[in-house]
Amino acid sequence: MLRYKVYFDNRVITLSPEPDRVQKYALFHKYNEREELYAQISQFAVNNDMPSLNIYSSDINNLWEVFSKWFVVTEAAGGLIGHPSGRYLFIKRYGRWDLPKGHIEKGESPEQCALREVEEECNLRGHMIIAPLLPSYHTYLYDNKPYMKKTHWFRMSYGGEMITEPQAEEGITHAEWLAPDEIAKIKSNTFQSLLDLLNYTLRVR
Repeated sequence: MLRYKVYFDNRVITLSPEPDRVQKYALFHKYNEREELYAQISQFAVNNDMPSLNIYSSDINNLWEVFSKWFVVTEAAGGLIGHPSGRYLFIKRYGRWDLPKGHIEKGESPEQCALREVEEECNLRGHMIIAPLLPSYHTYLYDNKPYMKKTHWFRMSYGGEMITEPQAEEGITHAEWLAPDEIAKIKSNTFQSLLDLLNYTLRVR
């Protein structure tokens, strides 16, 4: 079932073509018209007591288009880097575990951005893209305006030395190559959107 998950920190609005009964949501809402939808988004954005909301419509593409117009949309790209040892590279940025990523620059493709950000943030050379992964969406306020960032993710391979010298000026204080059975240790100090990506890609639970 096609659906979009948009994170407000670790709270989530899920858009789907029908009620998403597989997951547990605090509230379900059938999309009827634009003003009502925008009121729902506004209320959810400020109500930290509501952990989740499922908005559904049989015309999921139209729902997504209207939903997106409530935000200033930006795009970023990043990578999940795997090593022949079976380990994956994670960074700690501003105190939380993350993957290397950054904003797409003018004239740059998501693939070019992801490769560049991994090189800049992790000092790696020779990494390459294997396959695209599912994008993630999260929201934030900037200059009192609501933004939604779409991050394009790519699975990458890297066969060189497992360097752990991250870019400190980007707020990255630590880098570590983790085996799949070690990744669970980051769950308590990362973003739910990243956990979704890892659950889907590496089956980390």
